[in-house]
Amino acid sequence: MTGHLFLKIPGPTAVPESVMRAMARPLINHRGAEFGAFVKGLLPRVQQVFRTASGTPIIFPSSGTGATESAVINVLSPGDAVLAFTIGNFSGGFAEIARRMGVDVTEEKLPWGSGIPADLVHERLAADTGHRFRAVLAIHNETSTGVTTDLKAVRDAMDRAGHPALLLVDTVSGLGSADFRFDEWGIDVAVAGSQKGLLLPPGLGVLCVSDKALAAMERVKTPRAYFDWAPMVENNRKGFFPYTPATGLLFGLEEALNLLFGEGLDNVFARHARLGEGVRRAVNAWGLELVAQNPADYSPVLTAVYTPEGIDADKLIALTESRLNLALGNGLGPLGGRAFRIGHLGWTNEVETLGTLAGVELGLRMMGADIVPGSGVAACQTYLLETA
Repeated sequence: MTGHLFLKIPGPTAVPESVMRAMARPLINHRGAEFGAFVKGLLPRVQQVFRTASGTPIIFPSSGTGATESAVINVLSPGDAVLAFTIGNFSGGFAEIARRMGVDVTEEKLPWGSGIPADLVHERLAADTGHRFRAVLAIHNETSTGVTTDLKAVRDAMDRAGHPALLLVDTVSGLGSADFRFDEWGIDVAVAGSQKGLLLPPGLGVLCVSDKALAAMERVKTPRAYFDWAPMVENNRKGFFPYTPATGLLFGLEEALNLLFGEGLDNVFARHARLGEGVRRAVNAWGLELVAQNPADYSPVLTAVYTPEGIDADKLIALTESRLNLALGNGLGPLGGRAFRIGHLGWTNEVETLGTLAGVELGLRMMGADIVPGSGVAACQTYLLETA
């Protein structure tokens, strides 16, 4: 296959060349003074990407799933009750991890294609007069559907109910791509991964933890070793880790943060929102339906699209990758075979977005879809010109 792979799945994303070069630098002694100084300089910058002054960053050599498990076992004991809102595949996975850890999960299963309704959060917590729920599990950006939840509205609903539950948030695909405000939105635990908006390969589970969550950790009796926050926080204060860190990925993280802060976080978020709207303009021009139903919930990170009647989405994805060198995201769960996902996150731009849409158009036409060639590209290009 000639040319570069257009990796337009919702993560892992393409890694910038400067980040790859940073990861290729020679390793250093992870118990030495040079490394300690490096970590002490890195962690405050991780705080900045979460937009927090008081939250404690924690980085595990793991996937985002490992970081999510750590969130559960450090603030919840077996038998503790939580309220979880499932709006897609990954929010459902959050609830399932808690359930497997012995947590008593009350799961609100909502239609795929919408965000978490703040009114429902308020209703459920206001009814919990005995404060049985110790935490609320929410997702920032649901990658299976292309939906972003208004976390400020969720926190406001919790506060109106006067409920003391912790707010645990999965922002694996949101951090570094969609606006996220740890302090302002009253988040207690935020979970992210390195392979999406943070511009790295998979391998780092990145969290931010509030003082309230650290206090909850002290009462929790859940057995934990590798994912125990306490030794991680203690060692990080000195610039070290309780076990061998993923040194190369940490070097890459430093450069990725250089890129994000060099562009400016607000500019990063605006770029993602603009490219996302351009993609949706293309989908509309094709006459196809988005999985996300409410414009207020549209994700700046990815767009999930139903295929036309009679066209298998999985076959479309196989065709674009094998024939066009374009990798798209497949439909998950009940969306399997019915929808495909276009990632527009990470280190990307207008030209890549237009090229991706051209590839999707070509693939749809090759599958027999009745769409006008160039219609989606033209719609996106017109929007990008209007907003240049």
